[in-house]
Amino acid sequence: MATHLTHWGVLDADSDGERLTAVRPWRADPEPTPLIENVASAQHHPARIDQPYVRRGWLEHGPGPGPRGSEEFVPVSWETALDLLAGELSRVYRDFGASAVYGGSYGWASAGRFHHAQSQVHRFLNCLGGYVSHRNSYSLGASTVLLPHILADMGTIMSRATTKSVLAEHSKLIVSFGGLSPKNVVVSPGGVSKHNGRGWIRQAQANGCRFVTIGPLRDDSPAEAQAEWIAARPGSDAALMLALAQVLDAEGLADNTFLDRYTVGYERFAAYVRGAEDGIVKDPEWAEPITGVAAARIRTLAREMAATRTLVTVSWSLQRARYGEQPLWLGVVLAAMLGQIGLPGGGFGHGYGSAGNVGLAVRVTSPPKLPQGRNGIDDFIPVARIADMLLNPGAPYEYDGRRRTYPDIRLVYWAGGNPFHHHQNLARLRTAFGRPDTVVVHDPFWSATARHADIVLPSTMTIERDDYGSGEGDRYLFPMPALTRPHAQARDDYWMFGELAERLGIGKEFTEGRTAQEWLRHLYDEWRERLRGRGYEVPDYETFWAGESIELPIESEEHVAFADFRADPQAHPLHTPSGRIEIFSETIAGFGYDDCPGHPVWLEPDEWLGSPRAARFPIQLVANQPRTKLHSQLDIGAHSQSTKIQGREPVRLHPDDAAARGLSAGDIVRIFNDRGSCLAGVEISDSVRPGVAQLSTGAWYDPDPADPSHCRHGNPNAVTEDRGTSRLSQGCTGQLALVEIERYTDPLPPLTVTGPPPVAHR
Repeated sequence: MATHLTHWGVLDADSDGERLTAVRPWRADPEPTPLIENVASAQHHPARIDQPYVRRGWLEHGPGPGPRGSEEFVPVSWETALDLLAGELSRVYRDFGASAVYGGSYGWASAGRFHHAQSQVHRFLNCLGGYVSHRNSYSLGASTVLLPHILADMGTIMSRATTKSVLAEHSKLIVSFGGLSPKNVVVSPGGVSKHNGRGWIRQAQANGCRFVTIGPLRDDSPAEAQAEWIAARPGSDAALMLALAQVLDAEGLADNTFLDRYTVGYERFAAYVRGAEDGIVKDPEWAEPITGVAAARIRTLAREMAATRTLVTVSWSLQRARYGEQPLWLGVVLAAMLGQIGLPGGGFGHGYGSAGNVGLAVRVTSPPKLPQGRNGIDDFIPVARIADMLLNPGAPYEYDGRRRTYPDIRLVYWAGGNPFHHHQNLARLRTAFGRPDTVVVHDPFWSATARHADIVLPSTMTIERDDYGSGEGDRYLFPMPALTRPHAQARDDYWMFGELAERLGIGKEFTEGRTAQEWLRHLYDEWRERLRGRGYEVPDYETFWAGESIELPIESEEHVAFADFRADPQAHPLHTPSGRIEIFSETIAGFGYDDCPGHPVWLEPDEWLGSPRAARFPIQLVANQPRTKLHSQLDIGAHSQSTKIQGREPVRLHPDDAAARGLSAGDIVRIFNDRGSCLAGVEISDSVRPGVAQLSTGAWYDPDPADPSHCRHGNPNAVTEDRGTSRLSQGCTGQLALVEIERYTDPLPPLTVTGPPPVAHR
């Protein structure tokens, strides 16, 4: 038996050398997750890539735009694949330079510090001269840009969040916009050792804390919270928050002493709330027809928030929508008006129900990792604008106060991610992927991204290589010796890049003469010496590698966010332009963006149940994260497959919406709008707000050959809009879309994503 770290937890595994024969949750995990069941069942699945492949058209006609995603692949030897790829890299860097290479490789990749795919590909491309990179993430695109202007950077918000043990002891009311989803907190970048997503909530409830969850899904808070559910219309949170602020302001419940000392711009915002700017008072009566929440309940909720120790927490989902900056900013404003920022159990939170790494003890330092080197160019795009970049080289766009230009990309290099999961409007992305000269993908599986590549190199899973790992913010570092031999001809990314580097004359720069195991020891020893220099001791490498895990040094077991700032704002100013919380931002106002002005406002989205578009598409689709997998990882695994309905991803509907369409549980439906459509299997639940359908992301994109805008498997990004949150952050808007739903009466089409694509042998 051996332990092994994954993004969703630690597993205890038995192996016969070829495959895992048994997988169990780590015995030290108090809240284990069934997601680990996907690992063993996926390892030798027919969708594994068994050897290198090249798209037939690229192999026969050379680099250039092409019909990616629809052609056969030709199996080739490793030597042939690497020779072809080295030649193409040499051509592109020679003829077009590093600014023609996109090394985005966005995604979670696999757990592990050394064999982290994005670190490997970025180090390799930096050795060649650099690459066009990405900024931010699909999960936090708006947050990462907005919050540094008004409060703090995302690293501080997440790593220095008030610890959950403090919340459990001191919070008396937790108002969660977007919920505290139990399915999200079982995962974290790099892994979760000891899950506690439900335990702290159970303890808080036992200590007298009351929970209110605001969102379209009742079960976005765990049963342990015994939460009151306020089912506001999706996309209307900013209006609800403005009405809460209006009550606090009008009834003298705002903490003016706190606002005067710790914030700037409150009076500008208050004038808007009072109606001085537009003649509209943003009171609960104004908000009721927008949100669907009774004005009386809005008013009493504001009073309850002011009467006790209250945490206002905003999930990441709210900022993944058009104008997503507004509810996030308003969450900060509400917490400031309550005057509890910096107090135990009160203030502002962002992500407590979004990932497992928020609210943990503060580590002294991060674990060892592979250095990526220096990028020779500084060109980048906001990550969710990849289709815009590929479709519109040379076109201008605005981002965070600057006017930028999309580069002309000739080669896309992707390792450790799946943009055909993350991105919106997949038919448009498919067209965009047809534009470059060459697309290269490393992947263990025939994901949709691999199927849209020219050169496909089979990479190992974590269980097939030596590494070590620790989750982001987690307090344990785990040795991860390989549990089995690699599948077929799969190789780790370091081996692939090392072979390419030798062919391109940069072998010494990339490998520094070390094997993978020598790198593991070297990085660990360097890290150990750095810790020793700070007065902390960890075991030597041999002891660590032979054991099960080591505990990392902790700076503080409990932490209160912004406590230092509250104690002395002059000695501990925020890293905002004013050093204080910016309720009105002169910087953002100076950008002149009508879709994100200088203080938070209500901006009506194009796609919500109150818009004219809802007359044609009367169902609000919520495309949230899945329960049975991490994003799209291991969708072919046993646990993920166990919830499919006739092989399709399940969609949840309220009983009234199902009845109005003559639908029963288990039916296959077509979900559609004027961007695309997908198939899904019906689940009926009163935990979904009327007028809402919930279809999680993660089903591998399986486009109809005659219509790429139609996904036969159930990927909601067939219907979502590829548009930025605003000109400020250009974040992802994939959370919400308006659709209609109808019974699917044609013969059910076969799925093609559960096996390899068509192969042509030379």
